[in-house]
Amino acid sequence: MVYWSNWSGRQRIKPGQLCFVRSEADAQALIRNACANNTRIRIAGAGHSHSELVANEGIIMDTSGLAGVIDLNTGDKTAWVWAGTKIYALGRPLHDAGLALANQGDIDRQAIGGACSTGTHGTGQGLKNLSAQVTGARVILASGEIVDCDLQKEPHTFEVARLSLGALGLITRLKLQLRESYKLKELGFNATYADIRERIGELTDENERFEFFWYPQSDEATVKVINETTDAPTYPLSAEGARVAYNYEVLPNHRPHLHTEMEYSIPAEDGPECFAAIRGLLRHQFPDVMWPVEYRTVAADDVWLSMAYERPTVTISVHQDVKQDETEYYRACESIFLDYGGRPHWGKVNYLGADALARAYPRWQDWWKVRDGLDPTGMFLNDYLAALSPARHTR
Repeated sequence: MVYWSNWSGRQRIKPGQLCFVRSEADAQALIRNACANNTRIRIAGAGHSHSELVANEGIIMDTSGLAGVIDLNTGDKTAWVWAGTKIYALGRPLHDAGLALANQGDIDRQAIGGACSTGTHGTGQGLKNLSAQVTGARVILASGEIVDCDLQKEPHTFEVARLSLGALGLITRLKLQLRESYKLKELGFNATYADIRERIGELTDENERFEFFWYPQSDEATVKVINETTDAPTYPLSAEGARVAYNYEVLPNHRPHLHTEMEYSIPAEDGPECFAAIRGLLRHQFPDVMWPVEYRTVAADDVWLSMAYERPTVTISVHQDVKQDETEYYRACESIFLDYGGRPHWGKVNYLGADALARAYPRWQDWWKVRDGLDPTGMFLNDYLAALSPARHTR
């Protein structure tokens, strides 16, 4: 039997078909056949999401064969890339052309299409998520039609494609707005929670990138600040917390320990207070939790389903070992996050239904109206997403 599972192994399912596509022509034919046979399709990137986005008893389409840089334009600093390209595989080709992603997360194992489709981000109060770096897309719709879209051509399709949850169709190519290649200096240090709480505004404002992991058992944090530098790279790269090299070498980190994760985005001005509430929850109600809590910042953007839509954002992430039941802990955290106007990360655990998500995301109805118009039978929905659809929810 063939099974699909995500990175942690928590999401595991036997699909009717697991299809590996290596060309747009092959993908287009598979989609047309699925449409004729009334079969659902979900798109799999690298499987780094913790949510139920991919699980499907119909077809799961693996896009890892659609990989590589298609075209580079050094004049306007853009590139067309295949959506199945792993983020780590973009670093060197872009750098060789004098270009780079403006920012990225601290895991670079994801496919760029999946990362954009879930709103994946790095840290930095002046830096937007990956979806906001998308300026064009090619999509194969449920009808089998191939559509190229951007802000001028098929703009509503483009708004959904930038952060699609894999529910619009198969996104085969993305056009990314890049910047010139750059070097970064990373510095790390340990601090008590009391020190971090006092300095959190200063550290946010004085550094291009700032984040910390707080450890509940010690009430201490590992802090990381990263800034652009003209210093020469130093090789071999030292351990995380003390590196000088190019962006694609410094920003990623190795995260081998299997876990589940919940992350919510909070209005930036409420981030420190929300974090203090999560800390209090852990210390008083969940004193046995060993895994750290992560704190990052993200700039506001205009992507319809972005967690940072029209507001500067702080993201707070909680983690638990994949072998343990995180439900009670995560539900208690989620209640606090919602008290602070939180929006859940699409690639991580949340327990919200359609009504709560509609309250959290101002363009929720608009996004679904466009999506449903291009896929009225819900071919690119699984049970999880179908339950969130406003049209299906109200039937």
